[in-house]
Amino acid sequence: MAAPALQQPSFLLANLKVDSTTKPFLQRCQELVKVIDDYPAKELHLIFPWLVESVFGSLDGVIVGWNLQFLQARSNEYNIVMDFLDPSGPMMKLVYKLQAEEYKYEIPVSFLPGPVKASIQEGVLPDCPLFHNKLQFPLSGLQTLSLALNPFEYYMFIFASSLITPKNYPLGQHVSSLDNAYFVLVDTYLKYFLPTEGSVPPSPFADNRGSVSPPAPRAPSVPFAGYGIHSTSLLKRHISHQPSVTADPAAQEIWRSEALLQVFVEIWLHHYSLEMYQKLQSPQVKLALLHYRLSMSSMPCQPLTPPGSGTLDTYQVLLPFHPLPPGLLETFTPTEEHVLVVRLLVKHLHAFSCSLKPEQVCSSPSAHSHASPLEEFKRVVVQRFVQQKLYVFLQHCFGHWPLDASFRAVLETWLSYIQPWRYTGENTNPQTDQNKGVPEKWGLFVQENLLMYTKLFQGFLNRVVRIDLVNVKNALMVFRVAKVFAQPNLSEMIQKGEQLFLEPEHVLHHRQHRVFLTPSHGGSFLSARQSVVTDRVFRVKSHVYGLEGQDCQYKQMFGTEMRGAVLKLIQIIAQARQTAKRISDHSAEVAANNSFMSWFGMGSPDLNYTFNGGEVDDTGECVKKTHEFLERSLDYLCQIFRLNAGQLSQLMATLGSGQDDGNSRQLPDCVQGENGLILTDLGRMQIINGLRRFEIEYQGDPELQPIRSYENAVLVRLFFKISSLVNERFGGHIEALCSRPDFLGRLGRHYLASPEVIADGRQRSPETRRTAERNRRPRLSLRTLASYRTLLMLLFLYLFGVLFSFGPISSTLLILTGGFLYGLFITLFGDKLKSQ
Repeated sequence: MAAPALQQPSFLLANLKVDSTTKPFLQRCQELVKVIDDYPAKELHLIFPWLVESVFGSLDGVIVGWNLQFLQARSNEYNIVMDFLDPSGPMMKLVYKLQAEEYKYEIPVSFLPGPVKASIQEGVLPDCPLFHNKLQFPLSGLQTLSLALNPFEYYMFIFASSLITPKNYPLGQHVSSLDNAYFVLVDTYLKYFLPTEGSVPPSPFADNRGSVSPPAPRAPSVPFAGYGIHSTSLLKRHISHQPSVTADPAAQEIWRSEALLQVFVEIWLHHYSLEMYQKLQSPQVKLALLHYRLSMSSMPCQPLTPPGSGTLDTYQVLLPFHPLPPGLLETFTPTEEHVLVVRLLVKHLHAFSCSLKPEQVCSSPSAHSHASPLEEFKRVVVQRFVQQKLYVFLQHCFGHWPLDASFRAVLETWLSYIQPWRYTGENTNPQTDQNKGVPEKWGLFVQENLLMYTKLFQGFLNRVVRIDLVNVKNALMVFRVAKVFAQPNLSEMIQKGEQLFLEPEHVLHHRQHRVFLTPSHGGSFLSARQSVVTDRVFRVKSHVYGLEGQDCQYKQMFGTEMRGAVLKLIQIIAQARQTAKRISDHSAEVAANNSFMSWFGMGSPDLNYTFNGGEVDDTGECVKKTHEFLERSLDYLCQIFRLNAGQLSQLMATLGSGQDDGNSRQLPDCVQGENGLILTDLGRMQIINGLRRFEIEYQGDPELQPIRSYENAVLVRLFFKISSLVNERFGGHIEALCSRPDFLGRLGRHYLASPEVIADGRQRSPETRRTAERNRRPRLSLRTLASYRTLLMLLFLYLFGVLFSFGPISSTLLILTGGFLYGLFITLFGDKLKSQ
């Protein structure tokens, strides 16, 4: 490659594009490293957008990039890619090099997440600082709006968007979400820019655009992380052009942590349906919440929040209101890999927040102003940056995810968020930790995230009653949720949060005139305690109203309605457990009959019988695990909702009285329609969980049913032709003989009547009965002679005749005579034998 002094920027980009299609991957990376080291920022500025797209792919999905989602650790290119994209590697060095020169890169608004795009199209700027002071307004109108991002934000935006951008990947490739290069890079970036120990390493280049200084110290009376108070930024308050030479180095570098988190949250979590968007953006909801907060803020002990950091500044009006264009906010369906990456983000943020020094967690508000920017960031990161968007994201997944076992990824993401105590860094035994319970210090977190526990638990109940709990994967999900909510102290914390939310308004306002008399102002410690309670009531109510609106109809998790839903779930679990037991017993019986003789048809020839309610792999160990998961889930649910053994026994007795031992042979719940029976919701649930089923049998001509494994195909076809000729020629005589009421008619019906006679009295579908009537005409059937079992018996009889010196003809006559005498005996005494 030519020397930097002789190379023009346009030639540099052109040469790199040519090299990307002609040279090996390793050589291209080595040359890119050399270009980044040797060329100035002025020339690297022109290749940066192309390089980022060539690595991560374009926003429209046309350029695939390096396929990081398919790059596994066993690949030869894996280490090369990881070294190149490492936070201390060449690519990030290029980012810092451009960052120091104030370069900007545009992102069209059309590639933003649907809710953000819709908000900007309506003329309202979202509350995320990532979008503040960065919109570019062209003269052609709103449709060509774009964001001007700095190099670091642009790099992270393209990196995060590559996860959710639909791309035309090569056929036959499947994503492995836990060990691919993209997943590992996300984990690496989180650990580097959001460290649990130490501080963020400084960038190797000076930031000429002005170091980011920490915010001015706040007054103790102004809460930093109050609910619903979205400041413009944690550390950047529109001071991008205010140089600070003496600023804290940690404050200068913390902006990268905030920018990375904002990009990840906006790109990965800011997705939901049109109905949810309209609900969150409704002016009525926002005004109702604002009025509530203003009424609470009018207390003497809580000064009114400044307008610059209050709710009025949450959404800044940019342009006159424009109605939402039809189809602008499309339905977004996250992938399983997307959800797993979100779970990785949630787990790391909990670990990052839990690494806060104990003195910073429990210190007074005045001490917060002296905390380092990183420590202050840890204190508010989960509640301020993640809570609302993650709640809406999970609620969207709960309502739109398919009813299959892939929901486990969403479930584990939810359980990871509501258990921050698992990520404190303490090495504890899981079994001991389960028995120990949730520490009391996490009660405030549970109260401030009340909907995460109660509303999403209700959403889980709505899903679980519609899935097959006999499936071991679905049973495991029920077990996981029940085990988490059964942790000691957790249900009490949730109930306490519900009590705070449901506290009457008149009681709350009655306290307003007493809470500001603290002990230092002549009050009592009781009044100080009341102040804490009032503050918690405000936080819980603000949390619920901020996510669900002032007019939300809150359903208590331990209320009467939810208790009835849980009892219904317990019944379904008990029924699924019985079904699993029947599957286990049936599997054991089939295994016992699957001997060598069953190949000859001596095992279980009834192949029409199929046992519904379980998947093919739900046998053996899987069924045992299913039974264990469901059994323990019942125990945990009884602990959570305080159901004693007597109530559970009564519930099981009620369940048993409504069923008989032939429950699996009853028809599902149906209603009669114009074209036959129609399944009800109860009937669908019964079929899904294997409680009842339709009889699945061959309903066509018995002579035309598929050839079985215990039959000889050649003989079946030969005997069918012979019997068809006989029936065609003598069919009238056969019907006349079988219709006679005397002894000959009975004997003829024994040999010539169709074997498909419904005599077991079982309930069957109407279709089975109608079809059976067409196939009851008497006929000659020789198909039994094509069975290997019949052939083996005939062979034994002929060998037995040889022992007694009978020839083939004599043996044949004896066999026919024995068969006739057997039929004569059944005709004479068959009815008496049946009656006995």
